[in-house]
Amino acid sequence: MTVWAALASPRYLISSWPWRSYAYLFSSVPMGAVSIVVLVGLAGLSALLSPILVGILMLAAFPLLGAAIGWIERRRAGLMLVEGIKSPHAKLPAGLTSRAKLTYRRREQASMRALGYGFVLGVFVWPFSAAFAGISATVLLITIAAPIIADEDQLGMGPWTLDSAQEGFLFLVLFGPVFYVVSSYLLGVIAGAEASLAKAMLGPRQEELQRNLAELRRSRLDLVDAFETERVRIERHLHDGVQQRLVGLTMTLGLAELDLPDGEGRRLVVKAHGEAEAALADLRAAVRGIHPRVLVDHGLEAAVREVADRMPLPVTLQLSIPTRLPGPIEAAAYFVVSEALANVAKHAQASTCEVTGWVDRDRLVITVQDDGIGGAQLGAGTGLTGLVTRLDALGGTLDVDSPPGGPTRLRMECPCRLGD
Repeated sequence: MTVWAALASPRYLISSWPWRSYAYLFSSVPMGAVSIVVLVGLAGLSALLSPILVGILMLAAFPLLGAAIGWIERRRAGLMLVEGIKSPHAKLPAGLTSRAKLTYRRREQASMRALGYGFVLGVFVWPFSAAFAGISATVLLITIAAPIIADEDQLGMGPWTLDSAQEGFLFLVLFGPVFYVVSSYLLGVIAGAEASLAKAMLGPRQEELQRNLAELRRSRLDLVDAFETERVRIERHLHDGVQQRLVGLTMTLGLAELDLPDGEGRRLVVKAHGEAEAALADLRAAVRGIHPRVLVDHGLEAAVREVADRMPLPVTLQLSIPTRLPGPIEAAAYFVVSEALANVAKHAQASTCEVTGWVDRDRLVITVQDDGIGGAQLGAGTGLTGLVTRLDALGGTLDVDSPPGGPTRLRMECPCRLGD
């Protein structure tokens, strides 16, 4: 909820928002005073030292002071903005030295905007906040203490003079609630306006939001690439290491089975031979599940056909994918189809299933539809949740339409190029 929504709520006066407004306005006072003192002091010192290089360097470092002010103010704005203010600064490139990092921050427009906000805060905002919040808090405290003060001495409150505790209590009862209502709404509006000003000057611009989104997408693609690299390493280790050892073990047990005479020893060797062959079959299935060789060698369409051939129910394929797609996209699409078909076989109680895939304006679209009982949901133990995250990193989406009674229709869309 924003302060503006809170002001429109009938529960505003009994919520924490009036006190948050006080806290925000009062905290503006030291921040504004310190900001203007530091800015003016450094500017004067830079002017005095300008004949030498130190003064010029100090002037050049002013945007860094703005970046520091912006960092503090974005966190202080959390008192009035529940979601806070997103940082407009770009992510620092890897491998920069400390000096290079400071230079990078100094040249950003966001640092200059924060410096400008520090000047506005120090010259205009904090005196305004101190005046309204200070007067309001003083009158409110005196009103609450009126019965005690008037009992000991006369208390002048505007056109009224209170001479006794009874008059002070009557003033508190009649004037206190009215003043609290008026001052709470007034200070809420002032604090909300100040927080909005901070968000406008310290928050990211449209181009900075787009840049941050692109950086986020790039970092998630880096994670996908790292996952693919690790997958290749694990697959190679299993295929060239563990699998070859199991093959050698089964061959050795097979030869031993031929040489041993009938008896308990031969029976145990035969049993061990069968267990080794079963373990080898499980390992091959695991390697195929990590990343099937047919997907690498022949592409998505051939890999999906192989999965469909292993299904216990008829699967109709209508795939029109004219060219090979980038590896991460093919892998994500393959595992979506594989997981969807596995769920159909396990849970859908379907008699038929249809897989359709095509490329539409540089987007890969794949649908899996069955005539089962329906009721499927993402995140409900279907195994598709991780694939949603993987697709999202690639800029894709995964939707499931599965009303009770069926049919179930899963639709995947993903850009055909990683740069999209």
